This record gives sequence, structure tokens and C-alpha cells, in this order.
Amino acid sequence: MSSTAAPARQSRLARLSQSRNGLGILFMVPAAAFLLCFLTYPLFLGVWLGFTDTTIGRTGVFIGLENYAWLFDDPVFWLSVYNTVLYTTVASVLKFGLGLWLALILNEHLPFKTFFRAIILLPWVVPTVLSALAFWWIYDSQFSIISWVLMQWGWIDAPINFLGDPNNARASVIAANVWRGIPFVAISLLAGLQTIPQSLNEAAALDGATSWQRFSKITLPLLTPIIAVVMTFSVLFTFTDFQLIYVLTRGGPVNATHLMATLSFQRAIPGGQLGEGAAIAVAMIPFLLAAILFSFFGLQRRKWQQGGAD
Repeated sequence: MSSTAAPARQSRLARLSQSRNGLGILFMVPAAAFLLCFLTYPLFLGVWLGFTDTTIGRTGVFIGLENYAWLFDDPVFWLSVYNTVLYTTVASVLKFGLGLWLALILNEHLPFKTFFRAIILLPWVVPTVLSALAFWWIYDSQFSIISWVLMQWGWIDAPINFLGDPNNARASVIAANVWRGIPFVAISLLAGLQTIPQSLNEAAALDGATSWQRFSKITLPLLTPIIAVVMTFSVLFTFTDFQLIYVLTRGGPVNATHLMATLSFQRAIPGGQLGEGAAIAVAMIPFLLAAILFSFFGLQRRKWQQGGAD
């Protein structure tokens, strides 16, 4: 019985290895195991913890929606939602505008173009914590280089309190995120620009089209699918930003820069309330799904991809 079963197993393995679909499944197994262990399990664990009163050092019990009901009446949570939406919207719009402008410049025939393309990647390559520490010194309330320059020019009389004033702190962290995120948008859009045939722009120029007409009628429609993907990733990266905010402000002053990600960490780890922190993290999922679905359904519209109207 065993002698006949072994050849049968070997034949099935041989057929599986010779099948393209079977071979693809075999290659996917390690990646699937990695995702299952390090992404799927933590996600479901976080969802479960959000329905419990677990704290650090104590296993909690199931309490249903009490954590979410408590968050609904928590003004700090709603402030973090406002900060997250404001931070994501303003930073993403600025990164797109400046990134597209840089991509258009780098797509031109410039001297030392390769050098500038390499330099533009530096803010993205540098570790986030190092970038945040650099901005922490730039925004120092006493020794800020920005304040010193403005005082030398006579524009201000005293150093600017960048991270101590709520409005200044919001603007400061947005500026730091924009500086760090522009290279990703610029290089990605530059790659998309280089796939657009130059003959289309040359033909339009011969027909008398202006630069703006060539950009709006040719470049932008053909670049739209790339823009959808790039901006989806940009929104996701910005919405879940943690390191930059935590190093710069720890969510202060007076919770003015707390994002949902930083508030979740503060409540769960330093505060010890794992269930409450998990509930805040789970509350981020609908916003992230909305961004993903917007890009997914947008990319399925063939006419939109081709620059036409549905």
C-alpha cells in the first residue's frame, strides 16, 4: 500500500512542478506565509483587542462596543481625527503639486539631469527619524535657523515658536512631511512622464497648441492612471504617519498635532490601555479603505484612463 502511495505522491508533485499555475502557487507560499504571520494575524488581533478591556499585564474580557462608544464621546479622539484629515489633505495636495512641478522640470533636457534626479531622492532615502531630528533643530524655539534668518532680514523681532503654538506646530509638521514626501511623488510621476511619446507633444506643437494645452490635453490625461496610484500611496503613507509626528511633537502642544496613529500608540503603550489603543487603530481602517477603493475603482474606468469622459 505504501509502495503505491509514494509514486502517486511523486507523480502529483511532478505534475504540480510542471504546471505553470501550480508552480506559481508554490512560489507564492513563502510570501503568503509571511503576510499571514506579520500582517493578517496582527490585524485580526488588533480588531479583537478593540472589543476587549485588555491592558498591559492583564488579559481583558470581551466588552463589545464599549471602547468605540467611549471614543465617540472623547474630544481628544475627534481632535486627532480632525488633525489626521487636515494633515493628510494639505500635505498630499502640496506633495502632488510640487512633485508634479519637479517631475515636469526633470523631464526636460537639462544639464546634469541625472545628478539632480539623484539629489532629489535624498529626503526620501534618509531615515524618517533623522529627518525629524533635523527639523526638530530647525524648529528650535531659541536657535532656529529660520528665525535667525528672518530676524537678520528684519522681518520678525523675536524667534518664532514653531512647535509650541498649536497652529504653528500643525504647519511645521505638514511642512516636514511635504519635504520628505515630494521625492516619491516627483520620481514616480517622472517615470510616468517618460512613457508618454514625445511625438504626441511635437504633433500638437506643430498644430499650434500652447504649452498649457499640451499639458492639459495630452500629458495630464495620459498621466492620470499613474497619478491615481501615486496619490493613493501618498495618502496612505501620510495618513498613517507616526515617526515624524512622534519625534517632533509627541502629539503636542495640547494634542494639537496628535494623529490617530500617534494617539493610538500613546493610549496603548505608554497609557497601558491596549483595548482602547486598538480601537483607535481600527477606526483608521474605513479611511484607508476609502482611499484604496477610490484608486481601485478609478483605475477600472477605461475611458478615465484614456483621458475621456464616462
